[in-house]
Amino acid sequence: MRIPIPPVPYPLIDIEVADTQRRGAPLAILVSAPEDHEDGTPADPFELEGVTSSGRAGEVRTIPAGSGPRWLAGIGDGEPKQYRKAGAALAREAESYLDGNGGHAFQIELPEEADGDDVAELMMGALLGGYRYSVSADRTKPAVRTLRVLTRYERAVPAYEEIAARVRELAGAAALARDLANTPSNVKNPAWLAEIAQKTAVPGLTVTIRDEKWLAEQGFGGVLAVGGGSASPPRLIELEYRPRGAAKHLLLVGKGITFDTGGISIKGADGMHLMRTDMAGGGAVIAAARAIAALKLPVRVTALVPAAENHVSGSSYRPGDVVRHFNGVTTEVGNTDAEGRMVLADALAYGIKRFKPDAVIDVATLTGAMKVSLGLRTGGLFATDDALADRVREAGERAGEAWWRMPLLEAHAETIRGELADIRQAVPGPGGITAALFLREFVGDTPWAHLDIAGPARADKTYDDVVPGASGFAARTLVELASAYR
Repeated sequence: MRIPIPPVPYPLIDIEVADTQRRGAPLAILVSAPEDHEDGTPADPFELEGVTSSGRAGEVRTIPAGSGPRWLAGIGDGEPKQYRKAGAALAREAESYLDGNGGHAFQIELPEEADGDDVAELMMGALLGGYRYSVSADRTKPAVRTLRVLTRYERAVPAYEEIAARVRELAGAAALARDLANTPSNVKNPAWLAEIAQKTAVPGLTVTIRDEKWLAEQGFGGVLAVGGGSASPPRLIELEYRPRGAAKHLLLVGKGITFDTGGISIKGADGMHLMRTDMAGGGAVIAAARAIAALKLPVRVTALVPAAENHVSGSSYRPGDVVRHFNGVTTEVGNTDAEGRMVLADALAYGIKRFKPDAVIDVATLTGAMKVSLGLRTGGLFATDDALADRVREAGERAGEAWWRMPLLEAHAETIRGELADIRQAVPGPGGITAALFLREFVGDTPWAHLDIAGPARADKTYDDVVPGASGFAARTLVELASAYR
């Protein structure tokens, strides 16, 4: 029996905004965590129909009721991010209930004090919290199809519907990035990734695919070296969004390694199966470009994804090889498992020379060192421009994605200088920093930010709106970053 691959993109639930309940659909009530008494004694928990709730963000309690269950969902101190936790937890709870009891909709009643930011975060959590990717013979669709958001004010309905439309595009970007990274690598190769980029494009977004012949003619030595060991040849995926009157032009570059064995410097068996997600940066860039075009943001965006498989064969590149990149710079290869910087170098040099952007941002699951430094929920941010770094960090705050700025330490810059070639690819020292310094060699004076998402690109457990597997990290940050340019 042929095992079906989940559809791309993942079908997000619909969101309705109304001031009246839908009969028969289970209802959730949002509950704040009560403040302690003035004398410091703990406050009494919220109680409804014999069920108590602490109000802790993400806590869901079920109320037995003859007309169908209702839920008490905690929103903690009522900060917007707590609404996101509540929305995600409720989506998972509703999926479980509706799957066993029938129906396709659930509804959430907004507190009187909720504002637009709270509503946006609640919707985002609900859209992404129930995400799932499973390759299975069971073709059953998700049980939850619709969320009805209930406001007490009829006049708020149009504004919340407008919020829902934008949130849907942002959530769609994260979900598409998750889809692309979660897809198994016996399906996903560079050609497949390029095809999906074309199929999921929206009006206004142009997708051009460059094959291995074109890459050779143009001198993409890094991409060709990394992809040379695979039976699936590499590709360069170009996406362009050019709205009229755009004053600024952003270049986005995403690492697209559709599977990474490490090459001749082969990885250990433990964890290699996760290397299907080594193109999470490229997936985030494709998804962000799609959402930017769908939202019709007034900024020009060019996105590049150098896509390749890093395999072991008689044609694999070797430690000790010298590779010439698009801009003529030569690199001495020290470790074939440091392949991400090799493909990004070509794309950065090409994109800056051809498109002359105002700023360039690259995204990559680049170094295990960043997982050690920042853990699994924070992305590493390197930048040559303080204003651009601030823009990325602020965009991440709006998107609910955490970034920590890392230093480009000049004390380590000399270590990447080569003897046999211009520069060295893998050198001793702090791995995340030296990798960023390597990439800096290919951006010149263009304001540049490098986002290392090796930690937060994958999750091994559920938290907030993230479920195990690819997280889609960085896609929403890129969209929010583009939205800040006018």
